[in-house]
Amino acid sequence: MDSNNQVKKQQRGWVQYQNLKLEVETYENYVQKIHFVTEVNNNYNPSPILNKACEQLLEYLLGIRKEFTVFIAPEGSPFQKKVWKAIQSIPYGETRSYKNIAAAIGNPRAARAVGQAANKNPIAIIIPCHRVVGTDGDLRGYAGGIEVKEWLLNLEKEHKDK
Repeated sequence: MDSNNQVKKQQRGWVQYQNLKLEVETYENYVQKIHFVTEVNNNYNPSPILNKACEQLLEYLLGIRKEFTVFIAPEGSPFQKKVWKAIQSIPYGETRSYKNIAAAIGNPRAARAVGQAANKNPIAIIIPCHRVVGTDGDLRGYAGGIEVKEWLLNLEKEHKDK
C-alpha cells in the first residue's frame, strides 16, 4: 500500500467537554487511538466513522452513553490485547483491580504486567482503563491524570442506573 493511500484512509478528530480534550484517530472503519490532549483542532472534515466515534465519546461524557458501538483496532502485543479485552468487559460504573484483571486473563500473578499494559492502552475511555484500580481501591496512574480518572468514575457512578 502506498503512503498516499494510507493518508487518505487515516483521519484525526477532536472532542472537547469542559476541560477534557481528546484526539481520536481512525483508520478505515476502525478507531485506532484516543488520546488526552491539551489543544483541539476544530478544522476537520470527518469521515462517517470518525464522526460516529466523536459523537459517541461526547454522549459518554454527557452521561448518555454507557457502551460504544464503533469498531476498534488497538495496536499492541498479544498480551496487551488480551488485557485490553478483559478491561473492556468491566461493566459501566464498576471497577476491577489489576489483580482481578490478571486472574481474568488466566495469569493471576501478572498484576504488575496488567498495569503496564493498561498504561499502554491506545484507546482511552472505549477501552476503560479508568475502571481499573489498585487492590485496595486506590486510584492508580491514568493517561489523563488521576483527577480525570476520578471524574470519569464519578460520572459513571452518577449515571449507572439511569
